[in-house]
Amino acid sequence: MFELIMNVLLVVFLGFSYFTHVLEAPVPVKVQKNPYAFQPDTWPKVIIILLEICLIINIIQIIKRNKGKEDFTLKAFIATIPNFFKSKMFLGIIILTVASLLLETIGFVVTAILVLFAYGALLGEKNFVRLGIASVVIALVLYIVFSGLLSVNLPRGTIGFLRDFALFLESIVAGVKGIFG
Repeated sequence: MFELIMNVLLVVFLGFSYFTHVLEAPVPVKVQKNPYAFQPDTWPKVIIILLEICLIINIIQIIKRNKGKEDFTLKAFIATIPNFFKSKMFLGIIILTVASLLLETIGFVVTAILVLFAYGALLGEKNFVRLGIASVVIALVLYIVFSGLLSVNLPRGTIGFLRDFALFLESIVAGVKGIFG
């Protein structure tokens, strides 16, 4: 039942996004004058429509697969709600929510390290030294790939020393990129 409810909520959310955000996206004058240019909202519309179709097909399959089952009722679903709030999935959602709130303030690198460390601990890693080292290495590799190779501007943070650290990393990545590229 949880899967069905989530699919229905996704259909509603994507429909809302389609009509409130995608259709109202401003179109630059240069693009408006070019009859051969794709409008900025073309790909988001296509992706949302395809997702909606897939979700509707999935909803139909869920209903067919579970029709008549005793545990496929709203009452059974409501009985499982307390267990959800005790689950690792819920704690993972909390970790990502907190990370999204901290991202602009403390920057990508520190946020990624904290998320990786927290998720590792959540999944049961007991060796915190190894977990800390792995978190730092993975965060730095992600930073190098996205910032250096893909030229994606990642949040630097607004706290002075964290911002300085991010700028220091950017200068190293730029220097290495200049040597090889």
